[in-house]
Amino acid sequence: MREISLDRLRTLVVIADHGSFAAAAQVLHLAPPTVSLHIAELESRIGAPLLSRKRGNVRPSAVGEVLVERARRLLSEVEATLDDVSRQVQGLAGRVRLGASTGAIAHLLPQAVTRLREQHPDIDVQIAVLTSQETLARLAQGKLDIGLVALPQAPVAGLAIRPWRRDPVMAFVPADWRAPARVTPAWLAGRPLILNDANTRLSRLTSEWFARAGFRPVPRIELNFNDAIKSLVAAGYGAALLPHEAGAPHTDARIAMRTLRPAMWRELGVAYRAGQNERATQHVLDALWQLKAGAAR
Repeated sequence: MREISLDRLRTLVVIADHGSFAAAAQVLHLAPPTVSLHIAELESRIGAPLLSRKRGNVRPSAVGEVLVERARRLLSEVEATLDDVSRQVQGLAGRVRLGASTGAIAHLLPQAVTRLREQHPDIDVQIAVLTSQETLARLAQGKLDIGLVALPQAPVAGLAIRPWRRDPVMAFVPADWRAPARVTPAWLAGRPLILNDANTRLSRLTSEWFARAGFRPVPRIELNFNDAIKSLVAAGYGAALLPHEAGAPHTDARIAMRTLRPAMWRELGVAYRAGQNERATQHVLDALWQLKAGAAR
């Protein structure tokens, strides 16, 4: 079955709007025979007359009216689609798929999204809550555009992984525990603990921190949602080791935050496909790089 050209439909609509072949030829910057050919091809494809000539005025036939109405909607949709694509190519709009853990989503990512909305309000960031390994796998498969991942990570073919943030891990303890100014593994190991899920990078860092001092404490509970962990700390259920980003709010008087001795750091990286990125993706990356300035060194 032969397809109908958009150019032919546009010619039909312009004739319907202006009432003559000659006027349509001028509007479309076509030779009159070309306009006639477009209509002849359409009528051949449809199998019915599309236009009627009465007293020098060309009007759509009954069949032509139906086709003109549908053609207007189709041409309008095509123009809107091309405009949307053009805006995305220019970086004015677009959809960017981003994967991150709950830790990054809780405080850091909202800051980047806020900055992005101020500068590029028509860029839609779709966020997926994933582990670092899941994020890297989806990036490699082309299912994501950007990922926030724990460092270090082994190189992945086709991906760039750059350092982004280095934030201190702090002890979050119930305020009535009267914790020392600097919390050590020895002091914390004998107390109830609320730790991150064992499949996270932070869990491995925490285990190594205790192990270097000769301790292997068993937590009361393991979670992978920092706000839930803090709620349990506030309730006096136990202590937790969590990253603390510069500028992050800490308003719950039931929680005391203490530095660690020795210090521990949570390092995050930004992963994306190597090579040229779409402009919308680059704008999101730029918003993330702006947050790097606030990270600890």
